[in-house]
Amino acid sequence: MKHIAILYGGFSGEAVVSAQSGKVVYKHLKGGKYNPILVEVNEKGWFAQIEDSSYPIDLNNFTALVNEETLSFDGAFIAIHGSPGENGIVQGYLDLIGTPYNSGSPLNSSLTFNKKFCNDVLKQAGVLAAKSISLTVGDNINENEIIDSIGLPCFVKPNGAGSSLGISKVKTIEQLKPAIDKAFEEDETIVIEAFIEGPEVTCGMVNWKGELRALGVTEIVYQTEFFDYHAKYHDDKTQEITPARISKQQTQAVKDAAFKIYRLLRSRGMVRADFILKGDQPYLIEVNTVPGLSEASIIPKMAAYSGISLRELFENEVEMMLGE
Repeated sequence: MKHIAILYGGFSGEAVVSAQSGKVVYKHLKGGKYNPILVEVNEKGWFAQIEDSSYPIDLNNFTALVNEETLSFDGAFIAIHGSPGENGIVQGYLDLIGTPYNSGSPLNSSLTFNKKFCNDVLKQAGVLAAKSISLTVGDNINENEIIDSIGLPCFVKPNGAGSSLGISKVKTIEQLKPAIDKAFEEDETIVIEAFIEGPEVTCGMVNWKGELRALGVTEIVYQTEFFDYHAKYHDDKTQEITPARISKQQTQAVKDAAFKIYRLLRSRGMVRADFILKGDQPYLIEVNTVPGLSEASIIPKMAAYSGISLRELFENEVEMMLGE
């Protein structure tokens, strides 16, 4: 039976959510075709978690010494949200040691992790996205020029953080500087993005048995100003409605845009693309190449809607990475 490392944790504020994702993947792969092994990644190193014991991973060859026997891995299922699992670092390491994995390449991952660059690249290919500007720590900040360019309301968000950490909706010029400071706490580069009025929807995609398939289009309904961290994980009033309550034309437009993005970026595995609908036109918010897989996450709910069990979904990911 092949050993599959379930990588979780990471170096960002998303480590807690990542741990939930990793444990869900482990739970549903265990007892099936493969032998899943949880591997925690943190600032101190990588550690295989086996029967309540922790074994350091030798990163020279991606092995662990377990009860005086060498454990090697046949593949890696990446469930690390944020750095280093979503920005291409882990992918580059796995490529160097020749271990297959389920997400996109280092280039795909590093590009999609950089919200501003990714959306700018996709705009050049005809994908619609809101007008935005970026700032880096140390830049001169002219609040009036920013508002003149982007308008109000607007969103201020870290360029490379997920789970809506550090994001603010700004309605007045007085709120802009505090929102910028908050975003800089999460990343040294931030994005200021024009507000688009319309329902928020997301499309989950998967390479299913070698063919790109939409798991569903979900409508996000929240009581807060936007789909922030609290609304995602702690607000029982937030609704994730699948299928989205939109027209067939709008649903097809979202799927078409999502498929176009997946192919343009040469993505692999499970990907979620988030949009705002302006009329019948989807405007891209961001692309998630390591989407959440916890019990509260959208992709598992989409899979259920599509009649796919989580074991089937995760085993398909492993099969695709191993070329089986």
